[in-house]
Amino acid sequence: MVPVTKVFNDPIHGHIEMHPLLVQIIDTPQFQRLRFIKQLGGAYFVYPGASHNRFEHSIGVAYLAGQLVKGLKERQPELGIDKRDVLCVQIAGLCHDLGHGPFSHLFDGAFIPRTRPGKNWKHEKASLKMFDHLLKSNGLKVAFTENDLNSDDIIFIKEQINGDPLTEARGQKWPFRGRSREKGFLYEIVANKRNGIDVDKWDYFARDSYHLGMQNNFDSTRFLKFARVCEIDDKQKTKLICTRDKEAGNLYDMFHTRYTLHCRAYQHNVVNGIEYMITDALVLADRHIRIICKNGARYRMSTSIDHMEAYTKLTDDIFLKILRSSDPKLKEAQEILQNVIDRKLYKCVGHVRPEEQREVKKKEEHKLPAEVATALKIPGVQFSKGDFIVKVVHLDYGMKEKNPIDKAWFYRKDNQNQAVQIPKAQVSQLLPERFKEQLIQVYCKKFDKDSVEAAKKHFEKWCINRKFTELRDDDDTAPEGRPKRRRQQRL
Repeated sequence: MVPVTKVFNDPIHGHIEMHPLLVQIIDTPQFQRLRFIKQLGGAYFVYPGASHNRFEHSIGVAYLAGQLVKGLKERQPELGIDKRDVLCVQIAGLCHDLGHGPFSHLFDGAFIPRTRPGKNWKHEKASLKMFDHLLKSNGLKVAFTENDLNSDDIIFIKEQINGDPLTEARGQKWPFRGRSREKGFLYEIVANKRNGIDVDKWDYFARDSYHLGMQNNFDSTRFLKFARVCEIDDKQKTKLICTRDKEAGNLYDMFHTRYTLHCRAYQHNVVNGIEYMITDALVLADRHIRIICKNGARYRMSTSIDHMEAYTKLTDDIFLKILRSSDPKLKEAQEILQNVIDRKLYKCVGHVRPEEQREVKKKEEHKLPAEVATALKIPGVQFSKGDFIVKVVHLDYGMKEKNPIDKAWFYRKDNQNQAVQIPKAQVSQLLPERFKEQLIQVYCKKFDKDSVEAAKKHFEKWCINRKFTELRDDDDTAPEGRPKRRRQQRL
């Protein structure tokens, strides 16, 4: 059968036309697997609309990547962007999330660190391995050749997915192998490590907001219209993707949207509590569940990341597999997941945003549950460090304490080829002075009312001991809506 162009009806971008080679990739088991991995992990248990998956997000990223690179090609033919460049950028956008595990970031951010301590593994690395597996197991290298894509193009695609060079530069001035410095701006489209302005964010801002029932204050179509490649004034005459100077304020809105989504959804205290429960269940089940490959090899969930045939079989359905299992070895994990279903959740007994000078250091984090457990002595109440979870969340604009717009470049109407930077003070006097903060959430694993009330007192005393100046006691009993704000209590 001759591959054909297909049209996807997407709720965010409308009717999306996909190149036949992209359709061939979409129709593989490795890509179809993304239909069964929730985009927002455990958030679906809190926000009923957040049922969308990595599948549609990946298609959206491929579409936006194509829109951006095609727009640059049309407006600036002197850049030499050809159809191979366009196709490679689209494929990178399509395949950038192939490596996500069950419940998305829960898997690489919580499950793997607990089951494979010391293993330096992220979903981006798995995406590279899954992409290779996809090509090999489906014979798609022939299709790539038929579309005039060669080994350098495959390297280019993988470098975009990775966001960084695949190997060390070894003294070379230009570290990438897929494209030369002249086309280095193409590496900023899918995963922009320079300032975080990329099509991956644009899609998930719009898609997540839509499914969460929240307002998205950033419109990527304006950036697409104003995007140009300009030279910065350095020795290499580096070419970067820029936007009009008048769009600087919109980019601040973009990063504020990111911050807001983290505050209101991604780091919602009930969402994090549920994800802790799912992680605990997966860790307990990891010893007893085996994924069997065609050659008879058996892998745990935690070791499947080393074998892509096994990893292809690992999706969110592991939740139901554990929940419905008759294996007595899975009883403990099963009880935790049943508690999620029954809404018997780990209780967030409080959360606090410390002042900058009192923020918790990374090396201290492992000590915090014990600190909370021993913060207070209440007659008849006995806590151990295992009864508490203390999550230290780092909220920022994507570059820790740095302002990402300091790494952005713009052009002015009277000189569209010269890249300039715009100081924050020239954009507005009302923009943030700081670009990161710490949020600490404390959970109690006991469900009975007396223990929860005692745990709240432990939390308050712990805050006093730590000299955190402000404590916000939000109501976590109505997870289906937004957190109810109460007055701040001065300690």
